Amino acid sequence: MEFPVSVISTLLFLFSLFSSQSRAEASGSVLFIDSSSHQFLRDRSSTDERPSILLQEVGAVVPILLGFAPPSTLSASSSSKLNEVLIPNPFNRPRAVFLLEVNGINGLEKIVQENAMFRKSLWDTNSIGSDKVDIQLPDENDVSVLSLDEQLEDFTDKEIIDFSSLIGGSYAPDSLEPLNGVLTIPLANGALVNLHMSKKAERKFVIGLLSLTQNVRKAIQLHHDLSQSTPSPAELLTGSFNGIKVLKEQDEAESIAQHGVELLLVTLTKIFGSLQETYKGQIVGIIYCHTATPQESSKKFDVFFTPHYTARWLEEVNTLNTTIAEVALVRKTLAWVTGIILLVSTLMGTCYLLYMPITRDTLLYSNVKLD
Repeated sequence: MEFPVSVISTLLFLFSLFSSQSRAEASGSVLFIDSSSHQFLRDRSSTDERPSILLQEVGAVVPILLGFAPPSTLSASSSSKLNEVLIPNPFNRPRAVFLLEVNGINGLEKIVQENAMFRKSLWDTNSIGSDKVDIQLPDENDVSVLSLDEQLEDFTDKEIIDFSSLIGGSYAPDSLEPLNGVLTIPLANGALVNLHMSKKAERKFVIGLLSLTQNVRKAIQLHHDLSQSTPSPAELLTGSFNGIKVLKEQDEAESIAQHGVELLLVTLTKIFGSLQETYKGQIVGIIYCHTATPQESSKKFDVFFTPHYTARWLEEVNTLNTTIAEVALVRKTLAWVTGIILLVSTLMGTCYLLYMPITRDTLLYSNVKLD
């Protein structure tokens, strides 16, 4: 039985619709944050088209910025694309990277344009893949990897007050029940955002921001310790933030989901500013935004170390049944025989040179012509 043309067209349309939907679900954006005092990324004009970059290429950027060689599996086209993003100077690498995955949004390009820190940044809004990417790093002694995913279990109103003052806000604790107050944060447009700790979604969002800030402080302290060692290793700070996704999943919190994105940007500005000051500008930030499905809720980037092969020395298996005196006698005999042979050879060569006919055009005097 033959299918009507209309049915086939409908099936093709549905297939293309589902395909585009799956590609949209896998879409995301990458935001590169250059140093405020050093330039590690190429300048990009505002008139240029936003580049499209694969997730595997983002994973290859990390070891390059840390001062290591890119993975051997990197294709020529990907190398050419990375050359358009990074400064092609192997001696000018920050050796420190802040890598953060943000789940729940496709990008920050709509709100970063007004931020002075992100004006020189690059971002991408095209589909960049949904598969996991392995970041290949050398031996653990050459690079320090610190996870920023540790969530706070116990925190106090005092820590929330300190966090609110850090981002320019205020916190009004509840007099009847601790950790149940209201966090008020002003936005760049003058609006005020109130986050109620009594609401589950907003509470998780605040804890996520607070945990991220505390983990960055630990990273700063670790950097002070590592900088004392010689040579100091490269440093990779990697983590994920799911607070925006939590806000969107709660019906009552959807109205402040956009405000949550702006609050995240304010927090990242403070965090990266402190990292720039601590690392003296020798750090680059990479923020990967995506909207993962529940089946893809895990992190996209996995860090693993390549095995380090040490040199093997040849070792004598069977020990010779000889004494030290016998070995010394053999070595002395070889030395005397070699010396006598060299002495006799030197005397014979001298005699031949002294009694050699001058008129003969020999190899020794091939360039000397006598009349």
